[in-house]
Amino acid sequence: MAPRDQNGGGGGGGAADPEADIEAPLISSGSSFLFQDTALEDGEGGEEEQQRRARWRFLSSFGRLRSNVTSQVALVGTDVCPIESLDYELIENDVFKQDWRAQGRNHILRYFALKWALCFLVGALAAVAAFLANLGVENVAGVKFVITSTLMFERRFESAFIVFLVSNFLLTMFATALTVYVAPAAAGSGIPEVKAYLNGVDAPNIFCLKTLLVKVVGCIAAVSASLHVGKAGPLVHTGACIASILGQGGSRKYRMTSKWLRYFKNDRDRRDLVTCGAGAGIAGAFRAPVAGVLFALETVSSRWRSALLWRAFFTTAIVAVVLRVLIDVCKSGRCGLFGKGGLIMFDVTSGYINYHVVDLPPVITLGVLGGVLGSLYNLFLDKVLRLYNVINQRGQTYKLLLAATVTICTSCCLFGLPWLAACKPCPVDSEEACPSIGRSGNFKKFQCQMGNYNDLASLLFNTNDDTIRNLYSSGTDHEFHLSSILLFFLASYFLGIFSYGLALPSGLFVPLILTGAAYGRLVGMLIGSRSTLDHGLFAVLGSAALLGGSMRMTVSVCVVMLELTNNLLMLPLVMLVLIISKTVADAFNANVYDLLVKLKGFPFLEGHAEPYMRQLSVSDVVTGPLQTFSGIEKVSRIVHVLKTTGHNGFPVVDEPPFSDTPMLYGLVLRAHLLVLLRKKDFVSSCTASALDASKHFSPDDFAKRGSGKHDRIEDIELTAAEMEMYLDLHPFTNTSPYTVVETMSLAKALILFREVGLRHLLVLPKSSKRSPVIGILTRHDFMPEHVLGIHPYLFKSRWKKVRFGKSAFANFFCH
Repeated sequence: MAPRDQNGGGGGGGAADPEADIEAPLISSGSSFLFQDTALEDGEGGEEEQQRRARWRFLSSFGRLRSNVTSQVALVGTDVCPIESLDYELIENDVFKQDWRAQGRNHILRYFALKWALCFLVGALAAVAAFLANLGVENVAGVKFVITSTLMFERRFESAFIVFLVSNFLLTMFATALTVYVAPAAAGSGIPEVKAYLNGVDAPNIFCLKTLLVKVVGCIAAVSASLHVGKAGPLVHTGACIASILGQGGSRKYRMTSKWLRYFKNDRDRRDLVTCGAGAGIAGAFRAPVAGVLFALETVSSRWRSALLWRAFFTTAIVAVVLRVLIDVCKSGRCGLFGKGGLIMFDVTSGYINYHVVDLPPVITLGVLGGVLGSLYNLFLDKVLRLYNVINQRGQTYKLLLAATVTICTSCCLFGLPWLAACKPCPVDSEEACPSIGRSGNFKKFQCQMGNYNDLASLLFNTNDDTIRNLYSSGTDHEFHLSSILLFFLASYFLGIFSYGLALPSGLFVPLILTGAAYGRLVGMLIGSRSTLDHGLFAVLGSAALLGGSMRMTVSVCVVMLELTNNLLMLPLVMLVLIISKTVADAFNANVYDLLVKLKGFPFLEGHAEPYMRQLSVSDVVTGPLQTFSGIEKVSRIVHVLKTTGHNGFPVVDEPPFSDTPMLYGLVLRAHLLVLLRKKDFVSSCTASALDASKHFSPDDFAKRGSGKHDRIEDIELTAAEMEMYLDLHPFTNTSPYTVVETMSLAKALILFREVGLRHLLVLPKSSKRSPVIGILTRHDFMPEHVLGIHPYLFKSRWKKVRFGKSAFANFFCH
């Protein structure tokens, strides 16, 4: 089998389920979108016939080819890009071994000191990015709401609507154009890309500097445009970008590097740093350091250990400290409107909470309905994303038109719906001004007379942070009408779905918190008479229920809600709601981030093996031909193989006279071969080189470049005489690659491959009379579409979670 982890592509697709198109990938082989609607048609044939049709559709989507051509591209942001695998294996060749021997105690101390220094920088810079995002949103959106509220106060309603609509349109177009033309990888939340990267999948430009800048600026513009999107997801991607840029060891191009930074020019250390950066993003979004660590552990990381836990905790702690300092600076009024409305933390339910057994049935009901609504949210989001990708693949102009359409509809909805709500008299015992005129407040005047307020405008005509503050506020059981909460819940639910797939930075966390808060308030109003709980607490529990139902995170969401509200007393209730909502939602479909990873086409390796993998050995999935090199290889053949294949690893086999029998010497990487060809350290005859490789090469020459950056064989120029020379590969070959015998089960090989973080796994024969290596396993050999494409008889042995399927939703609401 040829090593198929290609330089121009690495994987995509994920596990496809032909009986549940919510998990079918958008990307198959090639660069075109493949939208698979694999739902079985009701009433056509018996069960065996339906299974046969589903199996045929599944196999025809990916082909029954013997060569693995699946998953070489994925949807990164809004563009289809080639991807490849990362390699966390330690390279043990002569050059690296000599470097390790030369390292003394000072080198080790310098390495560990640099690790902690980079964690400090990641935390500090992530905190600054989060602060700037909040500062920008509060001021840009604040100015917009101040102007429109002033016009509304003067009863110039048409002018207020025009200002509101035009400002939202311009901000959305700015964010979309910036993303489409400068950094397409910055679109969306970025969490699926970070999750795939930490699983071992790399893509171009996902962590580059322009992606970082567009992510921050575009997020400010998109959230300020009153689109129903959040900052949390983009801040996770921002933290990962900062960590990756710092971990790249500087830039030789701009002479911004140091020999100290070379320690991190490998995938292993960058993975740990990106994990810390992702946790720092959540910590900065919600000022919740513990939640940031747990989010990195529970949601995005595929490999965790105690040392990483300690560094991640240190990074998020730095985020909390730096944010506290910056927010204190703003208390002096130096930050414009920032701090006068919603802050990052909603300290609104800090009063004493007392609950009894009679409160448990409403809380349980909240959890069950939250699970159903969360799974429905994922289902609708899947359909909308498929539709949006049909539109987006038509070109950049269509991406702009789609964003323009959504922002105009959103602005009309936010400005028009409050007119349906009746004005309410201001409460006599209110602690704040009523009506509130300006950018924030619980009592928006909107079209009402003085002494009255519009409760629906207080929710719709506000920033997300201020709306959450209003819904979470305790002692406000009578400030919102039931119809207003219902209208806001429906608008928030569907606006969040239709706003996410646009070509601009957008997150799901805050919209789900906001929608869940409205849902909790609604349940509290309907069945709150049977409970002693405050409606503000119902809103908090509703947010937890919807987050658990959609994202399926439990521990991290629980801590996020506790750190958001600064109240530990409601921990048991939040835990109960999360457990129930996640359990109910798991019966319907996958969590939203797994859904997005599969839709984007990333070849994500799950933590468990499919049952059919235990019926196969690794020899059942390897296919030929296998490209190998001799220990001393002719330059022309190396160049020919590199030009005609995209493989990234090549077995090196010694043959007589260099060994008695053909023997596997090790594995040489494509990147290392390119370095050797560029250096042109050739020998004139097919004999072992007597030169000391460590004197001609240093580990810096073979250091991993930045994410998505690669050398090309086409850029290397060689003369005809040089092509006839030879290259001794022995000093540069990894002499201890991971190997498995051909009789090992595919399931066992998958666990080894994923846990160690491999890119290549050599397959050795059982018999010594055969070739010393018979194939190489890469990430794509473990993908279900490849395995089932070769062995379709195993189709019925796929792992199936206990789920009700699509018809369960219809049955649930019809009976």
